[in-house]
Amino acid sequence: MVPELLLCLSVGGAAALKPTCLSAQFRRPGDYILGGLFPFGADTLNLTARSEPTAVVCERLFIEGLIWALGMKFAIEEINNSTSLLPGVKLGYDMYDTCSEPLVALQPSLLFLTRNGTTGIGVLCNYTDYQPRVTAVIGPHKSELCLVTAKLFSFLLIPQVSYGATSEKLSNTELYPSFYRTVPSDKNLVEAVVLLLNEFGWNWVATVGSDDEYGRGAQEHFLSIAGNHNICIAFGGLIPTDLTDPEAKDHLEDTIQSIIKTKVNIIVLFAFSQPARALLEHSIRMGLSKKVWIGTEAWMMSDTAASIPNIQSIGTVLGFIVKAHTVPGFQKYVADLFTSVQQDEFCQESREFNHLMNSDVLETQCKQCDHISLHNVSSTLNRSEIQPVYAAVYGVAHALHRALGCTHRACPRAPIRSWQLLHFMNTLPFEVKGQSFMFDQSHGTNTGYKLIVWSWKNSTLTYLPVGHYQDSLYITKSQIQFHTADQKDPTSECFTQCQPGQLRQIKGYHLCCYDCTDCPENTFWSTTDSSTCTPCPEHEWSPARSTQCYDRSERYLFWNEPVTVALLTLMSITLSLTALTAVLFFKNLETPLVQASGGKLSLFALFTLMLLCLSCCLYIGKPSPKLCMIQQMVYALCLNGCLSTFFIKSLEIILVTEFPHSAPTFLHWVTQRRAWLLVASCLLTQCLFCLCYVHLGPDYLRADYKSLPTEVLLLCDTDSWVAFALLHGYNACLASVCFLCTFMVQTSGKKYNIARGITFATLIYFITWIFFIAIFATLDTVLKSVTQISTILTISLGILGTYYVPKCYIILIKPDLNTVDYCQNSIKEEPEEDSQ
Repeated sequence: MVPELLLCLSVGGAAALKPTCLSAQFRRPGDYILGGLFPFGADTLNLTARSEPTAVVCERLFIEGLIWALGMKFAIEEINNSTSLLPGVKLGYDMYDTCSEPLVALQPSLLFLTRNGTTGIGVLCNYTDYQPRVTAVIGPHKSELCLVTAKLFSFLLIPQVSYGATSEKLSNTELYPSFYRTVPSDKNLVEAVVLLLNEFGWNWVATVGSDDEYGRGAQEHFLSIAGNHNICIAFGGLIPTDLTDPEAKDHLEDTIQSIIKTKVNIIVLFAFSQPARALLEHSIRMGLSKKVWIGTEAWMMSDTAASIPNIQSIGTVLGFIVKAHTVPGFQKYVADLFTSVQQDEFCQESREFNHLMNSDVLETQCKQCDHISLHNVSSTLNRSEIQPVYAAVYGVAHALHRALGCTHRACPRAPIRSWQLLHFMNTLPFEVKGQSFMFDQSHGTNTGYKLIVWSWKNSTLTYLPVGHYQDSLYITKSQIQFHTADQKDPTSECFTQCQPGQLRQIKGYHLCCYDCTDCPENTFWSTTDSSTCTPCPEHEWSPARSTQCYDRSERYLFWNEPVTVALLTLMSITLSLTALTAVLFFKNLETPLVQASGGKLSLFALFTLMLLCLSCCLYIGKPSPKLCMIQQMVYALCLNGCLSTFFIKSLEIILVTEFPHSAPTFLHWVTQRRAWLLVASCLLTQCLFCLCYVHLGPDYLRADYKSLPTEVLLLCDTDSWVAFALLHGYNACLASVCFLCTFMVQTSGKKYNIARGITFATLIYFITWIFFIAIFATLDTVLKSVTQISTILTISLGILGTYYVPKCYIILIKPDLNTVDYCQNSIKEEPEEDSQ
């Protein structure tokens, strides 16, 4: 085929010096006429200046539109020569120029609606039996045109099959019930583009569309689904299609400036060739750095964009074109046709056919076709995909075959109305050169796309296929050479992919543009709700950037902690000293010093002091509600046992020293066996306060989940400070009486001052409790238990050191002072001293 085509090119190039009759090849009579709407021309001259409804003139020839029209002609002639599809039936065709303008496309569309054999459109109540001029319409190629013409043809339910309109609006079968297309809709294209962006991890992109139905529709659909796929639109804008507008240049420059500010590396361009060319020219002139341009068939396959000077400097051009097979024999057919239109006999026959079609009604408006040669169209012919046009014609032919009830030998001649074809187009598939087609529920065909990249070699552009899309995307990445230094795909990210345990924090006004921040402590990131960090339950915790929560461990004063070991050691020492003191006092119980200190009451006091030391163990280990309730009561009762003996001794001292004349009368109430009754009374009174403490509100076990980050703090907390004050206030009262009874007592140097030990013991008690209350009321840690133990040990050591140790010193070191004269303040001695 190639040698034949080259031969035809040389012959056609020489023969094209004289006008041809190519413009007369777009009308042929037949049993059923197919209308054709193709963009033979482009760039209207007088559209904006029209003041009268005159014909619109196009400035230049659009080669691709001519090739598409020849594709329809080729398909019809092939069907007419077939002996199986429509045997005995001839299809005719009537093709007109749309000039890529809806206004221009309306004129032939109205002609197609006229009653067959006339130039008038009947106004009827019922068009069931109405026979329009054409049985079906092929085209036009643009969505903007189809949105206008499809409403006209849908009124009479004339099948219209477009070979290029992709707008998703045309999928509405309620508005456009007779509209079909042999190309995928923009919805499929946009899904393919989004998958491509995700495949390379490009989530920071700019999108530009031409200000027409195609650009607006595709961009709108892209914006609607990009955010759902984590793609952030840094800039979205429209560029003018009317490049003659004085403001068009400024608009294009503003668009480029906006793209520069966003610093994106990826630009998605939905536009036809002329607006795309204008944008690319301005990007080169304004020095836009190399980018990845993702395009579509609307401009990628056009020489209009590829022929821009220095176009290679824009970067990498990657995009999708409709997947279409080549049509066997078409190039030879075109070559033969360009040879035939040079022959007078062929041209005369063509003009006669035109005359049979009432050519005076409306011209084809392709006069420029008569002044081109095969050489002028050869580059476009090698590249143009005519299969959508070819398939559109065959789709109508197969529907007509079924409507007529044709066999492989003949078709019955029966009147067929246009609307009768719709049922057969909606339901049954058809084959074209071994490829199966079928119109889906939205009257479209998803034939899929090819992914191609512009490949430059020695200033020659080739369209290199690097993948395909149909329901899923496949890419051969190794074949794509990007404009980067290492020829690898550039990065274009507004955000990095967040890791598990990180939260998306939106920044700026781009809803899908965000930073990744770690989930804070005690929260976790869940795949079911990745937009927020979920707080952990109260009994659990988590570190920062966590994906789950962990159970909190319990925290209290453990037995093996260093501070606990230190306190237990100190408790053991205090307990041992108290026990040794008790043993020493027991052995010397009948000595004057021990008798003066209280005798057996001192042993009882030392015993309660030992119990007080042992009560420190109640604050170590895991607390329980019962343990919390008895801690303060045990402490208060043990201390009361010791202070009650001091109380009795203080009363004895105050009677002897301050009331010597009344002492003989009352002294027996605080000595001998009656002293034990007073001790029992003090303990009984303390027990009553313990009952009040239990009734008003004892300490309770509290689980604190806030103080520690990973643990739950178990501690005994005060429920009622009134109850706490009553419980310990009684001991404070006893200590106060002891202090008041003893702190002013003076004795001569020849006598042992029993009162001084009680004074210092109670003074240490008060000082310790002042610090204890201040610390105890504010602590919420295990140090609360440490403070309680330290208070107990401090009071125990204070009492032991100030009251008992000096007596032990006399008993052990200076036994000569352990006499009745030195240790006892008798009633008889005091008056004698006073008389002196």
